[in-house]
Amino acid sequence: MTNDAPAQSSVPTSRRTRCSAYPLDPAKDEAIRAAVVQVLAEVGYSRLTMDEVAMTAGVGKAAIYRRWSSKADLLVSYIDMESVAGLVLADTGWLRDDLVILLTSIADLLAGPVGRANRALIGILHENPALFDAYRHGPLDRWSAAFTEVFRRAVERGDITPDAATSVAAEAGPGIIIQRWLITGAALDEELVRAVVEQVMIPLLRGATRPPSP
Repeated sequence: MTNDAPAQSSVPTSRRTRCSAYPLDPAKDEAIRAAVVQVLAEVGYSRLTMDEVAMTAGVGKAAIYRRWSSKADLLVSYIDMESVAGLVLADTGWLRDDLVILLTSIADLLAGPVGRANRALIGILHENPALFDAYRHGPLDRWSAAFTEVFRRAVERGDITPDAATSVAAEAGPGIIIQRWLITGAALDEELVRAVVEQVMIPLLRGATRPPSP
């Protein structure tokens, strides 16, 4: 069994405004990112300020403005970074195990401080086109790509049909996890993930669209 390590994340230079010719300290980058997560989770989007982020990060406000020109730029960069952090894409040779590992990594992310920070952003995404675009092309696209890869391997092994890989059955597992995270607030853990994969996803994917008999 081989598990690919989570992708190492960094704030892409294309997502932030460089305001200084001097090299930027990576340690301050990490401190600022951690502060964004903490402040968003604690006070929400409307009360998040550059001053509060700077104080929480233990840096001067100028250190933030050397990297990002506005609150919106900072949050767009955070969303882009967060979409990579913690995501685990494994190739175990088994559809069930690949799904459990991937969904568990997402559930762990949503259950922690990053999940609370993201919940604070969800309500304002449609009011801010830049944030909505960052979310759609960040977490949503990258998580979708991870599931697409898991299903692609399963199709190649003959576990499921190509139609099953693109059916609504493929969305059932993530849908349950997101509903619990965003609406009910129920616990997200590996036990839940295994139940979702084994009782919902696998039967739907294999039962309704079983590969034709030779």
